[in-house]
Amino acid sequence: MKAIVYTSAGGPEVLHLVDRPIPEPGPGEVRVRIHVSGVNPTDWKRRAGGLPPGIAAQVPNQDGAGIIDAVGPGVPASRLGERVWIWEAAWQRPDGTAQEQVVLPERHAVPLPDHAPFALGAALGIPALTAHRTLTVAEGGPERLARGALSGKTVLVAGGAGAVGNAAIQLARWAGAHVITTVSGPAKAALALAAGADQVVNYRSGNAVEQVRAIAPEGVDLFVEVAPDANATLDHTVAAPNATIAFYADDGSDDVRLAIRQAMTKNLRWQGVLVYTVSEQAKAHAIAGVRAAVEDGALKVGESAGLPLHWFAFEDTAEAHAAVETGVVGKVLIEVAPNARGGHHRS
Repeated sequence: MKAIVYTSAGGPEVLHLVDRPIPEPGPGEVRVRIHVSGVNPTDWKRRAGGLPPGIAAQVPNQDGAGIIDAVGPGVPASRLGERVWIWEAAWQRPDGTAQEQVVLPERHAVPLPDHAPFALGAALGIPALTAHRTLTVAEGGPERLARGALSGKTVLVAGGAGAVGNAAIQLARWAGAHVITTVSGPAKAALALAAGADQVVNYRSGNAVEQVRAIAPEGVDLFVEVAPDANATLDHTVAAPNATIAFYADDGSDDVRLAIRQAMTKNLRWQGVLVYTVSEQAKAHAIAGVRAAVEDGALKVGESAGLPLHWFAFEDTAEAHAAVETGVVGKVLIEVAPNARGGHHRS
């Protein structure tokens, strides 16, 4: 089978195509024939940072979608032929989804309903699980999202045109929240509205604090934050009492300067989110919540859903990584199997 690997840290140029033996699943494992592989910022950052300890050759990419074509001992034979989406394929393992077939623990291959294209399946994983966690860390809030679980809550999603922001908007709307998002320009505003945001604030065209206050005079209950340092003042000012600010990225700044008295007075909570290291219970809730949203038709991809798709051929995986690294707006996908873009077929 064909696979993309890297054997040293570096730019996209370290990725190269090789032939490898077809792997066989062990106990509790499944083998998935990959149709689409998704690329996230975490994938190029890992590649640039080097190989994990004890791994000589790494296949990149955490997320993907395909069909189970073999099962190991202890896995029901009924899973053969099942359409699945994959999460954390390459976390502490040498085999990501940038290959024709991948073996991984059974729970990392989640059923994908027939109505959901492989493109959606490959776009879930890191972004959707991250978004779910940010929306479920508030004190007294739901641990798992469901229809109506956030009814009565106001959510502010920073960077609503990004992959995590897009998933957060769709999940929060499905869960019944009133969703505000901040963006940097009209094109991104259009994407955030397509994702389902109730209101969009362009922070470059006016006073963001005044705009958010006009929309939510009682304050924001929950923040999905991509740029903690840049937005700390805004978040503190428009936060409702006992609000939670869930941050999942640093947007280039390692430090955050906080107005301590303001945070104390409102009893604000700052909550970090890294999907790889959340508790097993939180991960299980996120997988179940995202799966339910997909089955309910609440998560979609494509420009009409606020997340433009950028397709690359399998042999152009390096170019796909470069596109994510340079900040392309939308979701970068790699067509591993021929004609996978349609994505609804079973073989």
